[in-house]
Amino acid sequence: MFSRTALLWISCAVLLIALPPVTLALGQPFYVDLVRRIMIFALAAVSLNLILGFYGLASGWLHFGVAVAASALVALVIGAVSIRASGVYFIMITLAFTQMLYYLGLSLAVFGGDDGMRLRSRSRFPLIDLGDSLQFYYLVLALLAAALYLIHRIVNSRFGMVLRAAKSNEARSCAIGFSPYAYRLVAFTIAGAMGGLAGALLANHTNYLTPDFMHWTRSGEIMFMVILGGMGTAAGPVAGAFALLLLEDVLAGWTEHWQVILGPLLVLSVIFFKRGLAGVFFKPDA
Repeated sequence: MFSRTALLWISCAVLLIALPPVTLALGQPFYVDLVRRIMIFALAAVSLNLILGFYGLASGWLHFGVAVAASALVALVIGAVSIRASGVYFIMITLAFTQMLYYLGLSLAVFGGDDGMRLRSRSRFPLIDLGDSLQFYYLVLALLAAALYLIHRIVNSRFGMVLRAAKSNEARSCAIGFSPYAYRLVAFTIAGAMGGLAGALLANHTNYLTPDFMHWTRSGEIMFMVILGGMGTAAGPVAGAFALLLLEDVLAGWTEHWQVILGPLLVLSVIFFKRGLAGVFFKPDA
């Protein structure tokens, strides 16, 4: 017999797999692109949750490999400095680095500077055509599922146990012989690599590359997805991404002043859902 949590995960997976043919049959292909965009942001939120939740003809392989490797390297450098702090100080330091990279992007005229640049073509893979909406959708779904599985294995490994122990009581972790700094730096680098993967997918989704992707408000948006969904849970980042972006889309269709409605709704959800939206359906560790 499957547990309640497993049944919910299976139901969500079946729903996402079935969504493209159903929406196309109903003549609503827009929802394929919308949900694909949400899943890309969910992937970014999953990577951030590893830090916040469990720590407080160009070749497509080349494009994605460079994006992941460069992001991991940048995360390694930023993490070496920022993880020495914690709480609000940690968040402020990482956001400060984000703004530095944003202004660096603005200064690079070769890549369009403030205007950004349009991609000549999407990344190409031997068996996958990202120009095909359905193939791109299922690729993002598969990568999101793989990221969730990877985070699950990390959190429930000895490595993850050290991270959680350091979050609970850092002094005791040091006393028994573990160095939280090294473990946190590795986790930060892994999260950065996953964020780079989400960035490469987003650039292919929009077919456009702009420094705005690195602005601190983008980081804040992804951070809020994690908080809204539930930090320290596997389902939280995904639930938060779907809730926030779907709500934005619905409200934007009603009024141009949709932010005025969205703000209070988000504040109320944080107040009344102590463990996030995932806590309503999933167990605390799910």
